Amino acid sequence: MQSLPRKLFPMSSEKIFRVALRGDGLLTSPRWNKGTAFTRKERKAFGLIGRLPSAVNTLDEQCERAYAQLQSHESPIRKNSFLQSLKAQNWVLYYSLLSRHLKELTSIIYTPTEADAIANYSHLFRRSEGLYLSFLDIDTMEEDFLEQTKGRDIDLIVCTDAEAILGIGDQGVGGIGISTAKSVIYTLLAGIDPSKALSVMLDVGTDNEDLLNDHLYVGWPKHRVRGEKYDKFIDKFVQLVRKYHPHSLLHFEDFGVSNAQRLLECYRDEHSVFNDDIQGTGAVTLAALMAAVGVTKSKLADQRFVIYGAGSAGLGITRQVRDAIMQTDSVSREVVNKQFYLLDRFGLAKASLGSKIRPALSEFVRPDEEWEGVSSNENGEIGLLEVVKKVRPTILIGCSTQGGAFTKEVVEAMKSGCERPVIFPLSNPTRLVEVDPKDANEWTGGKALLATGSPFPPAKMPSGKDYIIAECNNALIYPGLGFGALLCQSRRMTDTMIIAGAQRLASLSPALKDADDALLPDFDEAPRVNFEVAVAVAEQAVKEGAAGVEWEVGHVREKAKEKQWVPVYGSYVYNAEGAT
Repeated sequence: MQSLPRKLFPMSSEKIFRVALRGDGLLTSPRWNKGTAFTRKERKAFGLIGRLPSAVNTLDEQCERAYAQLQSHESPIRKNSFLQSLKAQNWVLYYSLLSRHLKELTSIIYTPTEADAIANYSHLFRRSEGLYLSFLDIDTMEEDFLEQTKGRDIDLIVCTDAEAILGIGDQGVGGIGISTAKSVIYTLLAGIDPSKALSVMLDVGTDNEDLLNDHLYVGWPKHRVRGEKYDKFIDKFVQLVRKYHPHSLLHFEDFGVSNAQRLLECYRDEHSVFNDDIQGTGAVTLAALMAAVGVTKSKLADQRFVIYGAGSAGLGITRQVRDAIMQTDSVSREVVNKQFYLLDRFGLAKASLGSKIRPALSEFVRPDEEWEGVSSNENGEIGLLEVVKKVRPTILIGCSTQGGAFTKEVVEAMKSGCERPVIFPLSNPTRLVEVDPKDANEWTGGKALLATGSPFPPAKMPSGKDYIIAECNNALIYPGLGFGALLCQSRRMTDTMIIAGAQRLASLSPALKDADDALLPDFDEAPRVNFEVAVAVAEQAVKEGAAGVEWEVGHVREKAKEKQWVPVYGSYVYNAEGAT
């Protein structure tokens, strides 16, 4: 049997809970069930003698058994199903097991395995996982919402309409799987109490013909509602959240490109809302960039940025970095915008493209006179290589999902313009990455500062040393951003709070101690890192008056430790009047 890794959650003094459940009711409650860890005294008090075998196990022993059972399943999707079943039985055991095998099991409960589970949701369906709000029932939405939430103390609400799931597109009602997975990561890496989290599927139909033609599909089998009807449905849901859970964090996940930024802008001044695809991706990339300019001993305001792929992620990164430069270097918005060169499927965003340019890119459109004499195709579109040769960027970021787009010629052209080029091929999965980091490392003679969107093995430096490739994994920051906002009961997730979290993550970069080390901490450090991010976010909220609590900045760290949920068993005392 493999030895158990160190625990990633801090151990706390044992808590005493007053619990009203007895017998099978207690054993079937994932929040309160301990399984074979119930003591003899508890078994007698709660009517469990005869319902459990006689041995009393420790949590360590339960984790050892559960891990062995998990290993008996060969495929990732079977392991995912086993862990889903474990979560439905015993939260403490589930999260404790995950924390002991963090890197290995996160890929099972989240990306990439969760994408397969979501794609096959209707055929794997066994039990509900959260709150399903369907357009079919819009008239009774408030009644349905309260039926599932009334009396609950809810801190976190993760919702999706499932139009753009994990790179596999529209998955209809199966999108509930991404809401639940994100909620799990919040608990696993930031310590948000799972009993105070709600996963929501906003079922507005699906345009996935395979699902619509599947007689086993369990969602609303209609084409997606769009336009005014869609906005009315979403707004009704958001207003319910604001009305009944005003201090909660509302996390938007995997909305389509036509709605993601629009909804974020619509509600960010009304409630504490967060979109991980936009703000999380932007924040973790910002942290890696801050670490990179720390290595080069320069400033973000000194850089020239080429963003290849200007969808939700690329534009989110651009705006996040732009706003950080405005704040940290006191540069005007108009001036900073000129540092960015964005390319989408029509090449460089320049004025003569006219209606081909999405309105969202309007701030970053380049004047045509800048590009006189630069070669273009028959449609007047300017490609990546020509942009790199002219701009001589210091930073090149890929969010295009065009595998191999950063060719040797592109990388070498970039290297000719700066000593230590910053190259972030962020597209995932790995087959869609713009350049294999080992190639970028080789083509720049080991000078490139690299980060990717998926895990890659180390690259060899000319000295023979391994260069660890940083992974811009949103999970290094978004749980901490959310926990920080919840901790201080902020009514808004402000840009300055997000920047404060990114700065704290950047300060933990191994590269700041060794320039040839990774730009971001290893994922094994994610719980510690997210705690630090949360403290920084809450401290910033307190400083700027965005917090809903009256704390001194110096007290935030202590409050954060008190608030964290830790997967350890407490002692139970029977209380027929209710659990406390």
